[in-house]
Amino acid sequence: MFENIIGNDLIKETLSKNIENNTLSHSYLFVGTDGIGKKMLAIELAKKVLCLEKEFIIGNHPDFMCVEPDGNNIKIEQIRFLQRKIQEKPITSNKKVYIINNADTMTTEAQNCLLKTLEEPPEFAIIILIGRNENTFLPTIKSRCIILNFKPIEDEKIKQYMEQNYNLQLTQNQIKMFQGSLGRAILLKDKQAEYTSIEKLIQNLPKKDLLDILELAEPLYKAKEEVFDILEYMNIILLNYAKENYLYTNCIKLVENTKKRLKQNANYDMCIDNLIFNMWDNLFEK
Repeated sequence: MFENIIGNDLIKETLSKNIENNTLSHSYLFVGTDGIGKKMLAIELAKKVLCLEKEFIIGNHPDFMCVEPDGNNIKIEQIRFLQRKIQEKPITSNKKVYIINNADTMTTEAQNCLLKTLEEPPEFAIIILIGRNENTFLPTIKSRCIILNFKPIEDEKIKQYMEQNYNLQLTQNQIKMFQGSLGRAILLKDKQAEYTSIEKLIQNLPKKDLLDILELAEPLYKAKEEVFDILEYMNIILLNYAKENYLYTNCIKLVENTKKRLKQNANYDMCIDNLIFNMWDNLFEK
C-alpha cells in the first residue's frame, strides 16, 4: 500500500495497518515541508478508504472534498461550506474524506469554526489537515488530531527517483539544495544547466579576470524569477569551499546581504553587479 509514494515509510506502514484493521482516526494533521508527499499520501488514503482503485478527479467525487486556500488564506466561509457538506451521508461509499490542504493558512476564525466539527465529527467522516508548521495551529485543533510528522526524503532516494524517472544525474550539491523535497527536485529539474553554470562561476572566481567572470555570471542576471533558489544554491557550494578556505565565508555573507537587498526591492542588476564584483574582489588571486 502507498508503494508509489517515496519516503516516510513508518507513516505509510502505520496508515496501512489502520486501514486494514479499520482503526483510522476521524482527524489527522499531516505536518512537514512542501514536496515530501503529504497531499499525495492523503489522496491515496482517500482512495483506499473510498475503495477506489483508479485515479479520480479531485473535485468530482461525491464523498470526497479537497479544500484549498482562497487567495492567501482558507477562510471561514470555506470551512462553513465543508461543515454543511460533511453532515450529508455518503453517497457511493460508507465513508467520506475531507482534505484541507495548506491548512496552516486558515484564519483564526476558520480554525475556531472547524473546531466544532473536529469535536463531534460524523462517524463516517475522516478529516485530514495538511500544513508546513505545527505551531501555526491552535492547541485545541492539534489536541483533536492524530499528528503525523513527515520527514524530508533521503538524498539517495531523491537521486534514484530523478535518475529513474527523468534520466537526470544530479550532483551532490544539487541534491543538497532540494533539502529533502522531491517536489522541489521535480520543479527545478529543467534548471540543471543554470545550476551547473553557477558551479562553474564559483569555481573560477579565484582564477579569471572580472570580464570573464561577468560572462560566466550571465545566467544569474537572467534568473530573476528563481534568483532566491539560485542564491541558496550558491551558498551550498560556497559552504563546501569555506571548509578549505575561510575567504569563502565572506562570500556567503555577501550572498545573504544580496538576498536582503532584493527582498527590499533594490535594483536587480545592481545587486547582482555588487555581488559578483565583491565576490571576485574577495577571492581573485591577484
